[in-house]
Amino acid sequence: MRDTGKVKVWDPVVRIFHWALVASFTIAYLSEEDFLSIHTWAGYIVIGLLVVRFIWGFAGTKYARFSDFVYRPKTISQFLKDTIVFKARRYLGHNPAGGAMVVLLMISLLITTFTGLVVYGAEEQAGPLAHWFSASHSIWGEIAEEMHEFFANFTLLLVLVHVAGVMVESLIHKENLVSAMITGFKSRRIQSE
Repeated sequence: MRDTGKVKVWDPVVRIFHWALVASFTIAYLSEEDFLSIHTWAGYIVIGLLVVRFIWGFAGTKYARFSDFVYRPKTISQFLKDTIVFKARRYLGHNPAGGAMVVLLMISLLITTFTGLVVYGAEEQAGPLAHWFSASHSIWGEIAEEMHEFFANFTLLLVLVHVAGVMVESLIHKENLVSAMITGFKSRRIQSE
């Protein structure tokens, strides 16, 4: 491959979403029950970010759109096999594994935040779902609390896998993907023939 300069890949919406989500999830995860107000507001921010990212997945720039990075399972599987033997193709936008991770993280965070709202309504009689769940605290509140904790931990596991994937991809392609998510730029490389 030869380098032909830099190309703008990640637009400001994607980058701000990414780092705001990192901060919000971290704050929510670390604050847990000890600082309920902070935990709740961090969760609301995560919900808002997910709404923006969902809309941007259809209306955003090329590399932000779901159509650019949602791949078939067979393509994801082949990419992972190629990665294991250090022969994975380079993508300017999300690679198939990265695209799958975006979708998994969004689904996991959606479940985490929804169950958090149920718990908040059932246990604190507060939040937008309090009207529906406050009277059923013992049943739905307990189920939602277990699910909330499970999916928060599952999301953390996904984050760790994501970070490991970014590190592997950065090493394989000799490219700092963290820097790219900060600046928005990646190297424009073309395959040598």
